[in-house]
Amino acid sequence: MIKKDLKQAYKTINSDSFPKNMEVSFFNDSTDRQTMLYEKVTWSIDGEEKGLRYGENPCQPAALYKLVDGNLNFGDVETIKPGNYLGSDVELLQSGKHPGKINIADIDSALNILRYMVDKPATIIIKHNNPCGVAIAENVYDSYYKALMADRIAAFGGAIAVNRELDLETAKKMVEYYHEVIIAPSFADGVLEVFASKKNLRVVRVKNIEKLQKFAKERVLEVKAMIDGGMMVQYSYTPQAQSAADFLPAETTYKGTEYKVNRKPTEKELEDMIFGWLVEAGVTSNSVIYVKDGATVGIGTGEQDRVGVAEIAIDKAYRKLADRKSWEKYQTPFNVLEDKAKRDEILKEVENEKGGLIGSVMISDAFFPFRDGVDIGLKQGVTAIVQPGGSIRDFEAIEACNEYGATMVYTGQRSFRH
Repeated sequence: MIKKDLKQAYKTINSDSFPKNMEVSFFNDSTDRQTMLYEKVTWSIDGEEKGLRYGENPCQPAALYKLVDGNLNFGDVETIKPGNYLGSDVELLQSGKHPGKINIADIDSALNILRYMVDKPATIIIKHNNPCGVAIAENVYDSYYKALMADRIAAFGGAIAVNRELDLETAKKMVEYYHEVIIAPSFADGVLEVFASKKNLRVVRVKNIEKLQKFAKERVLEVKAMIDGGMMVQYSYTPQAQSAADFLPAETTYKGTEYKVNRKPTEKELEDMIFGWLVEAGVTSNSVIYVKDGATVGIGTGEQDRVGVAEIAIDKAYRKLADRKSWEKYQTPFNVLEDKAKRDEILKEVENEKGGLIGSVMISDAFFPFRDGVDIGLKQGVTAIVQPGGSIRDFEAIEACNEYGATMVYTGQRSFRH
């Protein structure tokens, strides 16, 4: 039997056989043609031009292209114009192992959420195209620490994106943990020297992070390749509700009876509601997330049923809070904490706090067809709910909120993302 070095596969750099340029054209006839011109992206590393390390897996060659000419205009929708680069033209300041497809995809997913968070320092931690921790705060350090502690375990090997200059204090905290990619618009003096101690860390500067507000409503063409070589195209999703004023009151009529939520959201709840809805726009559907005090508490990503995903997010909230308490008290992950008394103490605290869900906001990217999904959150102490609305049985969710003294708003738009 031939012994295979399995670790070597992840050190692979595929030969780049993709051409330098790519064109995509849409046309009805020769007089009605719209063409997009793309240019392959490479980085100069150790005196050699290198493109993507590999694709989704080491066995998949891949290339990254940026849009350099043309923009589509179909009907009343116009796509983003060339030159407005974010993830497709990152500046690689420290490469270690240079980026692969997953790294670039994670950068793009982080920026997809970060573009809605410009008013305060924010940190997004992405792992395999989904956020595992998102937080806003009064400074970068606090936003990073809140996002990290939302799910310290999943943050291992993740991509970290911040929307302000990365300061030295935050950088020193970051290198205490294993991250693969760190993205910022700029870096304070001494930060790159700190990161140099992590030889495989990819440090990326995206200058247009400073202009993220302009990307909040921009749309691009999304292309999905099919197994038979076919392609599906669609315009990208942008949430219509981007401020609390865009929410709709939770009310409906069912069999001649009008139903509405009795309590309006507080100012604090509204802040978390809009924060959570904009985070939810970057989570794969069918999802439910919980947020509190400008940070994610539990994230349930694309599941097959709404009840199940609401339960998964709660389970994660409990487990992640236990890990946070164990780490902050004993510098030990909860799952390897052997002292029974300490474990019991932490579990009791987590149970009393209901995984940090008391006073949280529950956000769903699709309507609740029945009240069972809503009840799951309300029983944990959720006080506010955000959902698109539009179910025939919306009245059930409204009744559930009124029974618990909770509030709810509609977005009028679902946010499915694949």
